Amino acid sequence: MPKTFVTFATPDGTCEAYLSAPDGPGRFAPVLFYMDGVGYRPAVHAMADRIAAAGYVVLLPNLFYRDGPQGPIDIAQRMGPENRPKLIAQVMSLTPDKVLSDAGAFLGFLAAQNNVIPGAKAGITGYCMGSSMAVRTTARYPAQIGAAAGFHGGRLVTDDPASPHRLLATVTAELVFGHADQDAGMPPEAISAFDEALAVRGLPYLSELYTGALHGFTMTDLAVYNKAADDKHWQRLLALFGAALQRPQN
Repeated sequence: MPKTFVTFATPDGTCEAYLSAPDGPGRFAPVLFYMDGVGYRPAVHAMADRIAAAGYVVLLPNLFYRDGPQGPIDIAQRMGPENRPKLIAQVMSLTPDKVLSDAGAFLGFLAAQNNVIPGAKAGITGYCMGSSMAVRTTARYPAQIGAAAGFHGGRLVTDDPASPHRLLATVTAELVFGHADQDAGMPPEAISAFDEALAVRGLPYLSELYTGALHGFTMTDLAVYNKAADDKHWQRLLALFGAALQRPQN
């Protein structure tokens, strides 16, 4: 499977990213992968590879590229209490304006790849902070997004007038969301409000509660990893892309 570390221009600088594609010739639908707040690392690279193996060209950008090129991540150190404030500050630095500015560059880079089907709608999947980014991107670029998913998302429902749940009315893509039932960042009342906004939208969607799961349940390098919930997430995600995105072309 072709796997490449790439860089490309955004309005705010140069973004490093991981690009993964199926083996062999052909053209494929594009997928944008929004990482979690822990960062750009082998565990999420492997997830991008798994999506690519199913028949997609996958772009996984380092969303923290404004802080400079990233070296190897020491998970224990990054998640330690002494570094928690820095991690939270880094996540919160990705304002909606920055997210949407980046999204245009990400989608443009993907569409320009010679192994992407010309004009094909993209899929998006996001984790943790990436889930809200997936919603924002899908709302801003409805003509370019055919399917979007988010898992163990945080801050999908806030008091902000631009809260992700308030943007769903403009979304036309097929949607799948998987919530951990033990997630302080997305408590039951927030999940209910999010589901209500999905229902008002009036289009098909899937929003599920993963029982026994903690925030971060898809991440194999974290202590909160839950294989049963992760397996279910993969079933839902690949089924969504398979139904909503264009088939490979020779």
